[in-house]
Amino acid sequence: MQLAPYKLILLLVLIGVSLILSRVRRYGLERDLLEGTVRTFVQLFVVGFVLNMIFHANHWYWTVLMLLLMVSVATQNASRRGMGIPKVVWWVGIAILCGTVVTMILLLSLKIIQFSPRYIIPVGGMVIGNSMIASGLVLNRFLEDLAIKREWVETYLSLGASPDLAISQVLSPSVKGSMIPTLDSMKTVGLVTLPGMMTGAILAGDNPLSAVELQIMVMMVLATAVMITSTVLGYILSRASFTPSQQLIRINKPSG
Repeated sequence: MQLAPYKLILLLVLIGVSLILSRVRRYGLERDLLEGTVRTFVQLFVVGFVLNMIFHANHWYWTVLMLLLMVSVATQNASRRGMGIPKVVWWVGIAILCGTVVTMILLLSLKIIQFSPRYIIPVGGMVIGNSMIASGLVLNRFLEDLAIKREWVETYLSLGASPDLAISQVLSPSVKGSMIPTLDSMKTVGLVTLPGMMTGAILAGDNPLSAVELQIMVMMVLATAVMITSTVLGYILSRASFTPSQQLIRINKPSG
């Protein structure tokens, strides 16, 4: 399935509905909707041209460079949720990279996908995107809970508890919370929604059963990547939250 250029223009009618609702109900989202629409068109077309060139070149280093660019952008976006945490950009980058590298190596080792930019980049993009969301959720929940339970953590430390034990009641809910969107998707996939990979395959003309097989692969990959990313980031946070003398550092949660 391929949309004609005029149909892409007609899609602006949908955004027009959102703009009207925002203006009538005074949500103040008109500027964001317009900016988001422009960026959607520009960024996706640019990426489309870039991917077309990478697919035709078929060199491994362009594939790796594209994935690293995705990781970099995802890291910058997710780390905003943790501003105030020392070296948060590095920690988020390491976590996302770990989740991405481990899952992609497993997929290639098990020969589930081929080492080709046509497979590596789309799957890697989904992994990185979901890992970014998970990282943001971990950071946001961690800072919120730490602000509430700071005295609780410090009391545990004063009683001789290890930093790992003292921070566990803040950290565990953060990691669990980051898994909720993925787990909810796994529990309702096919019953509530037809996910992107499956829908795209069906619209492209694939047999629905073949589309199901692709979607199962994606769901398993994303669950693993999110778990690895959240676990690595949680482990790093458990270390970064304390001084060398095992004192809890002061972290100010970013506004917004």
